[in-house]
Amino acid sequence: MNVIRTSRLALAATGAALLTACSGSEGAEGPAPTVQPVPAVSTAAPPSTEIETRNNAKNPDLSAAETIATSIGVPWGLAFLSDGSALVAERDSGRVLQVTPGSEPREVYTVPGVDAGGEGGLLGLAVKDDWVYAYFTGDQDNRIVRFKLTGKDQPEVIFDGITKGGRHNGGRIAFGPDGMLYAGTGDASEESRSQDRDDPSGKILRLTPDGDPAPGNPWEGSPVWTLGHRNVQGLAWDDQGRMYGIEFGQNKYDEVNVIEKGKNYGWPEVEGRGGDSRFAEPLVQWTTDEASPSGAAVAGDTLYVAALRGERLWTVPLGGGSTKAELTGEYGRLRTVAVAPDGSLWLTTSNTDGRGDRRDGDDRILRFPAR
Repeated sequence: MNVIRTSRLALAATGAALLTACSGSEGAEGPAPTVQPVPAVSTAAPPSTEIETRNNAKNPDLSAAETIATSIGVPWGLAFLSDGSALVAERDSGRVLQVTPGSEPREVYTVPGVDAGGEGGLLGLAVKDDWVYAYFTGDQDNRIVRFKLTGKDQPEVIFDGITKGGRHNGGRIAFGPDGMLYAGTGDASEESRSQDRDDPSGKILRLTPDGDPAPGNPWEGSPVWTLGHRNVQGLAWDDQGRMYGIEFGQNKYDEVNVIEKGKNYGWPEVEGRGGDSRFAEPLVQWTTDEASPSGAAVAGDTLYVAALRGERLWTVPLGGGSTKAELTGEYGRLRTVAVAPDGSLWLTTSNTDGRGDRRDGDDRILRFPAR
């Protein structure tokens, strides 16, 4: 795909003018940006009963934190089992832990072949039926495997060949309301990959549970759902089936995007809002100091976004209004946020990843009950 290159700095400056409520200079913090109500999109996946039930729960009580696990080594992926317990991925060790409130975490699986250099390692987790899916960095590439907790068999590779790097490995995976597996990948610090439709890096992929390109993808036989991403580490859906992708920016702006079939989100030509009709515009953007976001989840009419560098939990009102920073500085770097089957919100810290200030008990998993 041939794209006319435009200065990212100029485009970012344009974006600042478009989003007047956002910080006007790099590293400074201004009023939280506002969000217009999210419109219906024709390419949204049909909602499922599970998604509707979970998202229609009342918003969680963020003043009532409960610590349910401590001393976890760089928790990254988090996925719930049918009994309400959670599987948590330790990035560097490759271990999968089962976490149940009131009990000590226990190791239930170790993914073999994990290469935890840089930002790589055991990253996203997802659960479907009796399969556990994992996205991890191996010795040659990033790949997606699946395995069962009931056996000791080697995991089955269902998708591989995603370029690995010291940074920007993506890693978030989740099943959408259409039953397909979505994966957020990074550009592995090689920016041109994001605009190459034949390269899985810098994309959101849509796969069948067996790892094949899903039927209905925008380009027949291709796993690519959207392109032009820098480093996607958050995927979430609301009760109308609308999809949200969370994007790490470079120097200026991080993004929350409404993800629609076949759209181009602009990287590396655009960072934040650029006013370029070839590319989809973010729903909201923050400076990288305010966010550097990773995980995301929807509860009720609110999108929750966990921020690493920003050390806060952003709330994005999907019906319109101002975003709000919660828990700022209380727990340090925040990596993953997820809604449990009982409607509570689970949140992981990431202070042992080499970039944070370790606190007693880190890293920890927090639970906020539904109101």
